[in-house]
Amino acid sequence: MAARRALGAGAAWARGLLSWARPERWLPCGSLLPLSCIHTSTFLQKIGKWEKKNRIVYPPQLPGEPRRPAEIYHCRREIKYSKDKMWYLAKLIKGMSIDQALAQLEFSDKKGAKVIKEVLLEAQEMAVRKHNVEFKSNLHIAESQTGRGRYVKRLRCHGKGMFGMMKISRCHYFVKLVEGPPPPPEPPRTGFDQAKEYVQQLRNRTLVHTL
Repeated sequence: MAARRALGAGAAWARGLLSWARPERWLPCGSLLPLSCIHTSTFLQKIGKWEKKNRIVYPPQLPGEPRRPAEIYHCRREIKYSKDKMWYLAKLIKGMSIDQALAQLEFSDKKGAKVIKEVLLEAQEMAVRKHNVEFKSNLHIAESQTGRGRYVKRLRCHGKGMFGMMKISRCHYFVKLVEGPPPPPEPPRTGFDQAKEYVQQLRNRTLVHTL
Protein backbone atom coordinates (compact mmCIF):
# COMPACT_ATOMS: atom_id res chain seq x y z
CA MET A 1 0.00 0.00 0.00
CA ALA A 2 2.82 2.40 0.86
CA ALA A 3 4.51 1.64 -2.45
CA ARG A 4 1.31 2.42 -4.38
CA ARG A 5 0.94 5.74 -2.54
CA ALA A 6 4.55 6.66 -3.34
CA LEU A 7 4.03 5.72 -6.99
CA GLY A 8 0.86 7.78 -7.23
CA ALA A 9 2.52 10.77 -5.61
CA GLY A 10 5.44 10.53 -8.04
CA ALA A 11 3.11 10.41 -11.05
CA ALA A 12 1.15 13.41 -9.79
CA TRP A 13 4.38 15.36 -9.28
CA ALA A 14 5.53 14.55 -12.84
CA ARG A 15 2.18 15.67 -14.31
CA GLY A 16 2.36 18.91 -12.38
CA LEU A 17 5.92 19.54 -13.62
CA LEU A 18 4.93 18.95 -17.24
CA SER A 19 1.93 21.26 -16.97
CA TRP A 20 4.11 23.95 -15.42
CA ALA A 21 6.64 23.75 -18.31
CA ARG A 22 4.07 24.29 -21.06
CA PRO A 23 5.02 26.93 -23.71
CA GLU A 24 1.75 28.83 -23.08
CA ARG A 25 3.05 29.91 -19.68
CA TRP A 26 6.06 31.61 -21.27
CA LEU A 27 4.18 33.45 -24.07
CA PRO A 28 1.84 36.41 -23.53
CA CYS A 29 -1.83 35.83 -24.15
CA GLY A 30 -1.97 38.19 -27.12
CA SER A 31 1.24 36.93 -28.74
CA LEU A 32 1.12 36.53 -32.50
CA LEU A 33 4.03 34.06 -32.53
CA PRO A 34 2.75 30.56 -33.40
CA LEU A 35 3.97 27.72 -31.27
CA SER A 36 5.18 25.85 -34.38
CA CYS A 37 7.99 28.42 -34.73
CA ILE A 38 9.56 27.37 -31.44
CA HIS A 39 12.43 24.94 -32.05
CA THR A 40 12.44 22.18 -29.45
CA SER A 41 14.85 19.59 -30.87
CA THR A 42 18.32 19.11 -29.41
CA PHE A 43 20.41 19.47 -32.58
CA LEU A 44 20.45 21.73 -35.61
CA GLN A 45 22.42 20.35 -38.54
CA LYS A 46 24.99 22.87 -39.72
CA ILE A 47 25.74 23.27 -43.41
CA GLY A 48 29.42 23.73 -44.19
CA LYS A 49 31.09 25.76 -46.92
CA TRP A 50 31.41 22.74 -49.22
CA GLU A 51 27.68 21.95 -49.19
CA LYS A 52 26.75 25.62 -49.65
CA LYS A 53 28.23 25.48 -53.15
CA ASN A 54 25.14 23.53 -54.19
CA ARG A 55 23.09 26.70 -53.62
CA ILE A 56 24.95 28.78 -56.22
CA VAL A 57 22.50 30.22 -58.77
CA TYR A 58 24.02 31.00 -62.18
CA PRO A 59 22.60 33.62 -64.58
CA PRO A 60 20.47 32.44 -67.51
CA GLN A 61 22.43 31.17 -70.50
CA LEU A 62 22.37 32.92 -73.83
CA PRO A 63 20.78 31.35 -76.94
CA GLY A 64 23.20 29.02 -78.66
CA GLU A 65 25.46 28.77 -75.62
CA PRO A 66 26.43 25.19 -74.71
CA ARG A 67 24.56 23.73 -71.77
CA ARG A 68 26.25 24.20 -68.43
CA PRO A 69 26.93 20.80 -66.82
CA ALA A 70 25.48 20.13 -63.40
CA GLU A 71 27.84 20.22 -60.41
CA ILE A 72 27.15 18.27 -57.24
CA TYR A 73 29.07 18.88 -54.01
CA HIS A 74 28.81 16.31 -51.26
CA CYS A 75 30.84 15.33 -48.22
CA ARG A 76 30.91 13.31 -45.04
CA ARG A 77 32.49 14.66 -41.90
CA GLU A 78 34.02 13.18 -38.75
CA ILE A 79 34.88 9.76 -40.21
CA LYS A 80 36.76 7.64 -37.71
CA TYR A 81 39.65 6.98 -40.07
CA SER A 82 43.05 8.46 -40.78
CA LYS A 83 43.12 11.23 -43.38
CA ASP A 84 46.43 9.91 -44.73
CA LYS A 85 44.92 6.49 -45.43
CA MET A 86 41.84 8.12 -46.94
CA TRP A 87 44.04 10.27 -49.21
CA TYR A 88 45.24 7.29 -51.25
CA LEU A 89 41.67 6.20 -51.99
CA ALA A 90 40.57 9.77 -52.78
CA LYS A 91 43.35 10.21 -55.35
CA LEU A 92 42.70 6.75 -56.79
CA ILE A 93 39.23 7.63 -58.08
CA LYS A 94 39.84 11.27 -59.06
CA GLY A 95 39.12 11.79 -62.75
CA MET A 96 37.19 8.52 -63.15
CA SER A 97 33.60 8.10 -64.18
CA ILE A 98 31.16 7.31 -61.40
CA ASP A 99 30.69 3.69 -62.49
CA GLN A 100 34.41 3.05 -62.78
CA ALA A 101 35.06 4.56 -59.36
CA LEU A 102 32.35 2.43 -57.74
CA ALA A 103 33.83 -0.67 -59.39
CA GLN A 104 37.30 0.14 -58.08
CA LEU A 105 36.03 0.72 -54.55
CA GLU A 106 33.95 -2.48 -54.63
CA PHE A 107 37.09 -4.64 -54.79
CA SER A 108 39.09 -2.70 -52.20
CA ASP A 109 39.25 -4.26 -48.74
CA LYS A 110 40.06 -1.00 -46.96
CA LYS A 111 37.66 0.57 -44.48
CA GLY A 112 37.78 3.94 -46.21
CA ALA A 113 36.69 2.40 -49.52
CA LYS A 114 33.32 1.47 -48.05
CA VAL A 115 32.83 5.02 -46.70
CA ILE A 116 33.75 6.66 -50.02
CA LYS A 117 31.44 4.30 -51.89
CA GLU A 118 28.52 5.30 -49.65
CA VAL A 119 29.29 9.00 -50.20
CA LEU A 120 29.42 8.52 -53.98
CA LEU A 121 26.08 6.70 -54.01
CA GLU A 122 24.51 9.48 -51.92
CA ALA A 123 25.90 12.12 -54.29
CA GLN A 124 24.68 10.17 -57.32
CA GLU A 125 21.17 9.91 -55.89
CA MET A 126 21.20 13.61 -55.00
CA ALA A 127 22.27 14.51 -58.56
CA VAL A 128 19.22 12.81 -60.05
CA ARG A 129 16.78 14.01 -57.41
CA LYS A 130 17.86 17.63 -56.89
CA HIS A 131 20.08 18.67 -59.81
CA ASN A 132 18.02 17.37 -62.76
CA VAL A 133 20.66 14.94 -64.02
CA GLU A 134 18.95 12.67 -66.55
CA PHE A 135 21.34 9.69 -66.50
CA LYS A 136 23.00 8.84 -63.22
CA SER A 137 25.89 7.13 -65.01
CA ASN A 138 26.72 10.33 -66.92
CA LEU A 139 28.86 11.72 -64.08
CA HIS A 140 32.56 11.92 -63.39
CA ILE A 141 34.56 12.78 -60.28
CA ALA A 142 36.10 16.22 -60.76
CA GLU A 143 37.42 16.67 -57.22
CA SER A 144 38.11 14.14 -54.49
CA GLN A 145 39.95 15.26 -51.39
CA THR A 146 40.25 14.70 -47.66
CA GLY A 147 40.59 16.94 -44.63
CA ARG A 148 41.59 16.56 -41.02
CA GLY A 149 38.83 16.19 -38.46
CA ARG A 150 38.94 16.15 -34.69
CA TYR A 151 42.07 14.73 -33.10
CA VAL A 152 41.75 13.79 -29.44
CA LYS A 153 43.85 11.94 -26.89
CA ARG A 154 42.50 9.59 -24.24
CA LEU A 155 44.02 7.62 -21.40
CA ARG A 156 44.16 3.83 -21.54
CA CYS A 157 44.52 2.27 -18.10
CA HIS A 158 46.97 -0.62 -17.71
CA GLY A 159 47.83 -2.82 -14.77
CA LYS A 160 49.93 -1.85 -11.75
CA GLY A 161 49.01 1.82 -11.97
CA MET A 162 50.41 2.26 -15.47
CA PHE A 163 48.60 3.98 -18.32
CA GLY A 164 48.99 4.64 -22.02
CA MET A 165 47.85 7.35 -24.42
CA MET A 166 45.25 6.66 -27.11
CA LYS A 167 45.14 8.85 -30.20
CA ILE A 168 41.74 9.01 -31.88
CA SER A 169 41.87 10.64 -35.32
CA ARG A 170 38.97 11.55 -37.59
CA CYS A 171 38.84 12.93 -41.10
CA HIS A 172 36.49 14.53 -43.64
CA TYR A 173 35.91 13.46 -47.23
CA PHE A 174 34.81 15.88 -49.97
CA VAL A 175 33.73 15.00 -53.51
CA LYS A 176 32.56 17.02 -56.51
CA LEU A 177 30.63 15.32 -59.31
CA VAL A 178 30.26 16.97 -62.72
CA GLU A 179 27.82 15.91 -65.41
CA GLY A 180 29.38 14.47 -68.55
CA PRO A 181 32.24 12.11 -69.45
CA PRO A 182 35.61 12.56 -67.72
CA PRO A 183 38.21 14.73 -69.48
CA PRO A 184 41.16 13.03 -71.21
CA PRO A 185 44.16 12.47 -68.93
CA GLU A 186 46.95 15.00 -69.08
CA PRO A 187 50.20 13.87 -70.72
CA PRO A 188 52.96 13.11 -68.21
CA ARG A 189 55.33 15.99 -67.59
CA THR A 190 59.04 15.40 -67.74
CA GLY A 191 61.63 16.99 -65.50
CA PHE A 192 62.65 19.33 -68.32
CA ASP A 193 59.06 20.63 -68.62
CA GLN A 194 58.88 21.28 -64.90
CA ALA A 195 62.23 23.11 -65.02
CA LYS A 196 61.00 25.34 -67.86
CA GLU A 197 57.82 26.15 -65.89
CA TYR A 198 59.90 27.03 -62.84
CA VAL A 199 62.20 29.33 -64.83
CA GLN A 200 59.16 31.06 -66.36
CA GLN A 201 57.71 31.66 -62.89
CA LEU A 202 60.99 33.27 -61.83
CA ARG A 203 60.94 35.55 -64.88
CA ASN A 204 57.36 36.61 -64.19
CA ARG A 205 58.16 37.85 -60.70
CA THR A 206 57.69 41.49 -59.76
CA LEU A 207 60.68 42.79 -57.83
CA VAL A 208 59.85 45.71 -55.56
CA HIS A 209 62.23 48.65 -54.92
CA THR A 210 64.51 47.83 -57.86
CA LEU A 211 65.53 49.63 -61.02
